[in-house]
Amino acid sequence: MTAVSPESAPLFEPFDLGGCHLENRVVMAPMTRLFSHGDGILAESAVDYYRRRAEGGIGLILSEGIATSDLAAQCALVPKIEPGPAFDMWVRVTDAVHAAGSKIMAQLWHTGLGRIRTESKDPSVLSIGPTAEYLLEGSPQIETGGNTPPGRAMTKADIAAVVEEFAVAAVASKEAGFDGIQLHAAHGYLFDQFFWPETNRRTDEYGGDIAGRTRLAVEVVEEIRRRVGPGFPIGLRYSQWKLPAHYSVRSHKTPQELEAFLTPLVKAGVDFLDASTRRYWEPAFDGSELTLAGWTKKLTGLPVMAVGSVGLSGAFRPYDMTEKADPDVDLGRIAGMLTRGEADLILVGRALITNPEWANNVRTGNYAALVPYDIAKLAEHW
Repeated sequence: MTAVSPESAPLFEPFDLGGCHLENRVVMAPMTRLFSHGDGILAESAVDYYRRRAEGGIGLILSEGIATSDLAAQCALVPKIEPGPAFDMWVRVTDAVHAAGSKIMAQLWHTGLGRIRTESKDPSVLSIGPTAEYLLEGSPQIETGGNTPPGRAMTKADIAAVVEEFAVAAVASKEAGFDGIQLHAAHGYLFDQFFWPETNRRTDEYGGDIAGRTRLAVEVVEEIRRRVGPGFPIGLRYSQWKLPAHYSVRSHKTPQELEAFLTPLVKAGVDFLDASTRRYWEPAFDGSELTLAGWTKKLTGLPVMAVGSVGLSGAFRPYDMTEKADPDVDLGRIAGMLTRGEADLILVGRALITNPEWANNVRTGNYAALVPYDIAKLAEHW
């Protein structure tokens, strides 16, 4: 095997993630690719897309978001994992990834009020969320980050249905050969709409304090664990920042609030956490240099993934159709986080769009082979 370059060595040590053995610490971040033709069935080209990244040396792949239902999908082009051709395509993906020597976990996704209703399978159906409106008119948050169209507030029956659809999708993921699942509970989508006080104005047991706002996610994790049994990793991605462009938001304003948020999720059965930020190195709270990943590790002791502009010179700018970024080959900072135990795994996102061989090139120090990221490549299934 080709020698590992010294500066990247910490990235290429093996790791055990909830019983899932990984050959290295480099994880492909979940990225929305819209690899469906509007029927929830993954496009044929997606099999090769995932296979190429596995062959490129990634230890673990987190899939693009998989909608748990039509109502959950951001738009009609998001794939699902229901019985039939949609399930069969994911089997082909997991087989291809495993044959290439990597592992793959399914990211399960409900967008709630973040659904693009006009581009959904049935635009006549209202989107759902903890309350009918994402942000109330007059909220100062709207001025800095925008709003989403209103839908309808979820009933107890809606909540029960969401718990069920996540559990069904998790079982299907296990049967399709995935090595675990991750719940997308970040970036202003359904779970995050419950987490954030600005968007969860409920007065029942699913609102109010931190425990109430976390209850839906806790119930989903508990039911998934009951259905899939032990030994099948369950992860959760969370964030402070929200879409559309609420980059400066802190749902949890202190380490104490963050601990109160994370503790019930850990007790429910979460095996690993993905602390999603736009710049992985930024401090999470005033008065401390510790990152969000670092605080997550310190407060829970669970395996933690660090993410946010790894391998690129520019921070993620969603909805910027001109976005480009040069490779960043100064890996000392991210390697240091692994060495210090501030994070266990690193997530690489946009850099892998234009560099399927990113992990192999970084492993050997072949940085000259890395090419810039260009958002135009998102339109290509390669």
